[in-house]
Amino acid sequence: MSCAALAGRLAAPASRQGVSRRPLRRRLPLSSNWALSMPRPRHTLALMGFLCAYAAAAPAVDVAPPAVRETVQVTATRVAADPLEVPVSIQVIAGTELERRHATTLSQALSLTMGVAVAPGGDGGPASAVPEIMGLREFDAFLLVVDGVPWGGAFNPDLATLDLTNVERIEILRGAAPVLYGATSFIGVIHVIHRAADATPRVARVTGGSYGSFDTAMFSALPALGDFKQSLSVSFTDNRYRDHRSGFKRGHVLYRGAGDTRWGKLRLDFDATMVGQDPASPHPRVGKTLSPFIPLDANHNPRDARQDEDRYHLVAGHSLAAFSGEWTTTVAVTHAQRSNLKGFLREGPFDVPVTADGFAQEVGETDVYFASHLAQQVRDDLQLIVGADELYGKGRMHSNNFEYVVSPDGSHPPRARAITVDERPRLTDLRSFTGLYGQAIWSPAPRWRLELGTRLNVTYEKRSALVKPGDAGSGGGAPISSHRNDTRGGGSAGLSFRAWSEGRDAVWLFTSYRNTFKPAAIDFGPEAEGDILKPEDAETVEAGLKGAHAGGRFTWELSGFHMQFSNVVVATRRNGLPALANVGRETLDGVEAEAAWHLGDAAQIRATYAFHDAEFGDYLADFDGTVQQLEGNRVEMSARHLAGLGLLYLPAQGVNANLIAQYTGSRFLDKRNTARAGAYALLSAGVGYRCGSAEIRVDAYNLTNQRNPVAESELGDAQYYRLPARTVIGTLVYQFGD
Repeated sequence: MSCAALAGRLAAPASRQGVSRRPLRRRLPLSSNWALSMPRPRHTLALMGFLCAYAAAAPAVDVAPPAVRETVQVTATRVAADPLEVPVSIQVIAGTELERRHATTLSQALSLTMGVAVAPGGDGGPASAVPEIMGLREFDAFLLVVDGVPWGGAFNPDLATLDLTNVERIEILRGAAPVLYGATSFIGVIHVIHRAADATPRVARVTGGSYGSFDTAMFSALPALGDFKQSLSVSFTDNRYRDHRSGFKRGHVLYRGAGDTRWGKLRLDFDATMVGQDPASPHPRVGKTLSPFIPLDANHNPRDARQDEDRYHLVAGHSLAAFSGEWTTTVAVTHAQRSNLKGFLREGPFDVPVTADGFAQEVGETDVYFASHLAQQVRDDLQLIVGADELYGKGRMHSNNFEYVVSPDGSHPPRARAITVDERPRLTDLRSFTGLYGQAIWSPAPRWRLELGTRLNVTYEKRSALVKPGDAGSGGGAPISSHRNDTRGGGSAGLSFRAWSEGRDAVWLFTSYRNTFKPAAIDFGPEAEGDILKPEDAETVEAGLKGAHAGGRFTWELSGFHMQFSNVVVATRRNGLPALANVGRETLDGVEAEAAWHLGDAAQIRATYAFHDAEFGDYLADFDGTVQQLEGNRVEMSARHLAGLGLLYLPAQGVNANLIAQYTGSRFLDKRNTARAGAYALLSAGVGYRCGSAEIRVDAYNLTNQRNPVAESELGDAQYYRLPARTVIGTLVYQFGD
């Protein structure tokens, strides 16, 4: 039987068994007043048939095969370099691996990354996530970059709109962002790089699974316009969860174009993402444990709750030979419009109907990113990178805040449109981050690599806030406005030394120092906070060893870090309402290790371990009017032990399989360290079969159905989002052409 015939036979039962027949009539509410709906699952193959016919009918496009080369990274240096040689801890995950084990979310993609744990969901909604790096789990302490541009601009990482379709690789750098990216992060950089326009295959994919979830995607190279190459990626996801009324829909389109012109190399990207989320509710804590009166999957949001976003992103780039080097300029303009309606329970005991605080909110953000740098090979042993960048953002928030009563089990919640508005906060924030930077990479001998970076940051922020009266004419306040300017230097120094080498095998020692600051985040919550907080400061020292043996088939790293973190911005309560404050210091210490053993071309074993000691320094916190010193306490939600083990068999043809185990140690749920959450282990597995151009597979996540608390809400007081329940999905993939 031919592979095409076998794929056809396998596809038929998939439409009857792998996809729910339940009609899906939910529509995606968007602020642009149009809706995007999906066909019923039983029509999924018809849709994919249309996509297949389109791809088959499209003119043949010559896609250049990827060159055989070593793994490279660009996050730490903006120019390609071997991760083994750079004096920082950086991991690279190949896009082919992500596709072969069907990792479509950030938590799945980074499940075997050293020292990283990603909690799905959070206050950003079911489509979002809360990464933990260096023992610190915060929604804004890291930098998310997509194809060289900060994803979230001058505000916070926009994880809900991140789509991992057609990804070439993901780079994860630990610690502060390099001087090349400015005052944007402390604990790490996650850089998602999509395939170039001339390296995109033609692939169609359909997925169906637990709770009526399904996904369709297609990406393809397009006919070239002379030397200008083009590609298009289109996807639609409808993820449902066991939590009542919880899930999200996301539509995504990415156009990429690049080519040589008489004036140099030109790049043009356009990204449009539309997300409609039905938010879940965090589980409240009473004393040392989560409340037993709240059912596991209860949803306390209003019946018409939503977290919707339309995001449009345009990038133009240009590079040319100049001054004996390459001069690259990038301009990106982004506009995002969000519509949020949700609520959070007040204090318990939760054995009777409870009052909740809700808000209906519109948030608009516009970002402009400009970066221009010159990379020059001054001598064979010296490379210089000099540049300037500007990150401008303007955000507006209009909120209508209200109270409502809901049962502990979440049944019969009211609709927000029928609730009296108590107050109407308004907030406008304008921020500008400007920087001049320079980086030198010097290799005085083949064994040595020295990197020195310096940066001058000039930041400006202006904010105005007003609380208008509610429906009863009360709750208003006087307008508040403030502004802040900060001009500061920052820098980094790193040294690598090749202690041993034989052929392609080597052992490198490295150490680095980074000093940076970051303007305080603004989360556009339901309150109009007019005060601008002080910038956060951090100093980081890192040292370790990296090795490659057996012709690169066995790689490993052992490293440690120490970070002093001051002017920490944390979520707190002010007059019973959520707020942010600069409250003290934190110290992050850790040791991390990873090893990967490639058994032939397809099989590998990967293991990771991290010990994190995240503690409060001089840190005063107010608990119900009582001020308490937290020095020496562990940072909440930070586990001391993280470990992972992956068994991967990912050949290009035939049977493929993966088994991944993740361990998270015990951690405290609160700053006072009175409520301890126990350790847990996650297990996921997948198996597939590829014959020619077709593949069919089944993947299961959270096989042991762990529902542990993994992310603390910054809006609900002492409330925690749990792990999603066990999910099983089936996938059919077809690649057109070679």
